[in-house]
Amino acid sequence: MQLFHVRYFFFCAICFVAVAFATALFDPVDAQTPASTIWTVPEVGALPSDPYGLQVRRGRDLITATYAHIGPEIPDTAKRFAGNNLACGNCHLQAGTKKFGLPIFGLFDLFPQYSARRGAEITIEDRVNSCMVRSLNGRQLPDDSPDMQAIVAYIKFLSSGVAPGQKLQGFGAGAMPELKRAADPVRGKLIYANSCLACHNTDGSGIRRSLPTTDLGYMVPPLWGPDSFNDGAGMARLITAANFVHFNMPHGVDYLNPELSVEQAWDVAAYVISQPRPQKTGLDKDFPDLVKKPIDTPYGPYADGFGERQHKYGPFAPIRAALARGKRTEP
Repeated sequence: MQLFHVRYFFFCAICFVAVAFATALFDPVDAQTPASTIWTVPEVGALPSDPYGLQVRRGRDLITATYAHIGPEIPDTAKRFAGNNLACGNCHLQAGTKKFGLPIFGLFDLFPQYSARRGAEITIEDRVNSCMVRSLNGRQLPDDSPDMQAIVAYIKFLSSGVAPGQKLQGFGAGAMPELKRAADPVRGKLIYANSCLACHNTDGSGIRRSLPTTDLGYMVPPLWGPDSFNDGAGMARLITAANFVHFNMPHGVDYLNPELSVEQAWDVAAYVISQPRPQKTGLDKDFPDLVKKPIDTPYGPYADGFGERQHKYGPFAPIRAALARGKRTEP
């Protein structure tokens, strides 16, 4: 009897496999259902050397070596649009393709869009120029200039294959938990000495990559000082800076394997943004609707009654609560 049960089980198993194979072979629905596709960053190197391919490559070069093409020390003074020797790629890591390294992939079709900072709709060119005058502490590129067109072409190329309305993962600098206390620049100074100083230097000035006759930017960018981003840049805001540090620093870290703890990232970012840097004029005109002003904007005016220090270092939960109460009491 036991032998019969074994033979019967073996026969049933063979029948099940045969039916499954036949179903997969002849069922037109299952056989023709494509596997879900995963979007990947397109490869610039695969482009032909035609006018379009050369333009996109030029755009990538402007991102990775901004200082060499439109920097403050290039021979042609008319093309000195950047006010410092940083590269766009110092913030937009891996030529704008690293997840949570402030990537620029998939952005092209999001413009034009409303800008709270401007209080109006902006174009992709406006967004590029915002970086030009803040992160690069320079002046605006003309919309019709070859360099602006090349940067926009590169951003558009990095959006290749993104379906309308498709939301890609990895935008921005990430979103780690916030502290219940204020971020502490004093604690951050110790963390900087242990984890950042070897690359960014004792005075935050970075490490230059220079030859006797021409400047080639930085091997490691400055974090403060006269050749850094100005106080109106996005990286001068604590939430952006802390998340960027947590998911990308020290060099080689990514969002899957952060090295600094959440608390360490908040504190060291507080130390960095507390240091002197170029000042941008007219910041009081940013964010015409103060209710839409980011809570970590380190300069006033504000709509919530909290001072500049708390907006700069947090904690941010009380500010959010005050803004929420204000919205509920509006008629």
